[in-house]
Amino acid sequence: MRVYLLVMLIAAAVTFLTTPVVRRLARATRALTPVRARDVHTVPTPRLGGVAMLAGLAVALLIASRVPFLHDVFHETSTAWAILGGAAMVCLLGVADDIWDLDWMTKLVGQVLAAGLMAWQGVQLITFPVFGLTIGSSRLSLVATILVVVVCINAVNFVDGLDGLAAGMIAIGGGAFFVYTYLLTREAQPGNYANLATAVMAALVGVCIGFLPHNFNPARIFMGDSGSMLLGLVVAAVAIVVTGQIDPATVSTGAVLPAYVPILLPVAVLLLPLLDMTLAVLRRLRAGHSPFHPDRMHLHHRLLGLGHSHRRAVLIMYLWTTVFAFSAVALAVFPTAYVVGGAALAVVVAGVVTYNQLPGLHHGDAGAEPREAAEPEPALAPAGADGATPGDGTPGSSAAGAPSGAPLSGTLAGAPADGGRGARRTTTDHPSHEEPSR
Repeated sequence: MRVYLLVMLIAAAVTFLTTPVVRRLARATRALTPVRARDVHTVPTPRLGGVAMLAGLAVALLIASRVPFLHDVFHETSTAWAILGGAAMVCLLGVADDIWDLDWMTKLVGQVLAAGLMAWQGVQLITFPVFGLTIGSSRLSLVATILVVVVCINAVNFVDGLDGLAAGMIAIGGGAFFVYTYLLTREAQPGNYANLATAVMAALVGVCIGFLPHNFNPARIFMGDSGSMLLGLVVAAVAIVVTGQIDPATVSTGAVLPAYVPILLPVAVLLLPLLDMTLAVLRRLRAGHSPFHPDRMHLHHRLLGLGHSHRRAVLIMYLWTTVFAFSAVALAVFPTAYVVGGAALAVVVAGVVTYNQLPGLHHGDAGAEPREAAEPEPALAPAGADGATPGDGTPGSSAAGAPSGAPLSGTLAGAPADGGRGARRTTTDHPSHEEPSR
């Protein structure tokens, strides 16, 4: 465990220390979120935070590969370097988009190529730890791998709509994933706790922790697509690696259930963004629009519309992520009946907390943001929500209009949806969240 914590600490330290440098680089390259009358931030805010996150991930993995305890898992296969290579590809793709506003098709092709590179290097979805199922066709395996990776990339990009939201949610969900892989490794490999998935996830959690001090509201830098796509790809890669490492036949009878968790846990970690994406597609189809037609009805928009302050909305999303992710991990440790009961209780508590924190229920609520809480909910005008996906048909993140994390006040004031750069999110992690990459 100490080695993994060291990897996490290194990733956090490198990311934290390099972020100010990247912020200056973003200013030099004009990769900034402009300020408009409808925006919340008062000065142009740099993006490209994903570059610092990539630096933290790369340094942590390089040092981990030199540690005797982890030497074999890094050198027996090229899996770790395939993951790092894929992360570098999507990060550079995000950098190009943050600077030049790539069209959605270019971004989607880049995501597919990055996923294909990882699959070609051995990070492929071949087996499912459920009843020993195996994908019989190499072509089908490649398609399944690319599909999973691209969906995860866009799910994280989709949820990156408020300062600190994506980094915090992945830190929490990744922490749960880290605990699970560590416990499962101890169960399946007694006496040898070295595991690549655990090391990579430790580095990813460290990256998020190191970036959050710069990114939490009010953010001094946004992670941009370079960061959100990197997070999504690494989460998907670790999930794929775990499913390929666990053989239900080698797990003791009392621990058969953990074999199902590699499938449940990634879904639990990304449950909120996946749910948001699904609801958006259904909502748009029901309205007669394209599934990629942007709107302002994403989960974080709804929280802001209810009157929650920016920080409170983010903390509420953190709370629900904690409930879902750690409930899934608990399946690997405790009896199913206890986990179900505990999860149900946690959901009730989270629901009560979410409701009781609504501004207006208590007099003198200092946490509410008057402009967002007092004004009526905006019309469902297509305004480039944070959740645009690779089909929104808009260039870069401003493709569909207002950024995903953009405050509702702009719309409430009657400002028209706008596809320009200035419409990018304002209270968000990164203005390019509208992007078709979602």
